[in-house]
Amino acid sequence: MTKIIHTKEVHLCYEIFGEDHQQNIVLIPGLGSQMIRWDAAFCELLVEKGFRVIRFDNRDSGSSVFNAKKEIPSDKGIEEIFATLSKEGVPYSLMDMTNDVIRLLDHLNIKQAHIAGRSMGGIIAQLLGSYYPERVLSLTIIMSTSLNPSLPKPDPEVMAMMTRVPADPVLHKEEYLREKIRFAERISGSGYVFDPNLETVLLEQELIRSKTKNGIIRQLLAMASFQYDPELLKKIIAPALIIHGTDDPIFHLECGKDIADAIPGAELIIIKGMGHSIPAELYDFISNKITDLAK
Repeated sequence: MTKIIHTKEVHLCYEIFGEDHQQNIVLIPGLGSQMIRWDAAFCELLVEKGFRVIRFDNRDSGSSVFNAKKEIPSDKGIEEIFATLSKEGVPYSLMDMTNDVIRLLDHLNIKQAHIAGRSMGGIIAQLLGSYYPERVLSLTIIMSTSLNPSLPKPDPEVMAMMTRVPADPVLHKEEYLREKIRFAERISGSGYVFDPNLETVLLEQELIRSKTKNGIIRQLLAMASFQYDPELLKKIIAPALIIHGTDDPIFHLECGKDIADAIPGAELIIIKGMGHSIPAELYDFISNKITDLAK
């Protein structure tokens, strides 16, 4: 059952699996995605291994609502919007999103937890490890980046698909679903079969759960305004595991290697044929690796 933490700035939606277990792990979702992208079957695998699993929606996605003081126009692209905003004008930062995780831990009276983040959630995980080392027991960072400006950029075609104004899901639902499925297939990688029917079911669930507008734009603005610090990852003392696919068109393999090189003692696992998603065939493997890291 989902629950909500209500604050003045943000209402955070979360869900817990394995309530009776003592070893906590927090799963952080990626850009514009919801906590249900951490599939319930994956969460249950972690429960079987002894974890109390906490998944949540980042602010501005799913059922976590950010109380925006000023709405962003929905008919403009990310480049045009960002060009009109100074750093101070960005609605919130990645550090604000990081502090949301700390707020969640405090609400649940959890002093320390294992952290797993995917994509943008992996960046938030890095910030947690850097700024809150006393709260982090281990870090698993999947298909993510350090935002080092020297790293390869996302494929232009994929970036265009991410940032174009989508069809209105209320007025043009079928077109909206077609666009989203096309994007999901494009980033899925060559090593695993993409199932459009399963993706459609997930997209339908996300539409039902979604309580916000233009959240992905504000999250992109938070990422774009991040000031890269080469010393940041060197501060991480928690055991760290970096998992990255060879076919990721958003954060190329060099991004995962860069994180692993920067975090002292980090382990890098490269998965052939994995794109910018976690196929169900890898749930067992990844949950086992997280468990090994926790031990």
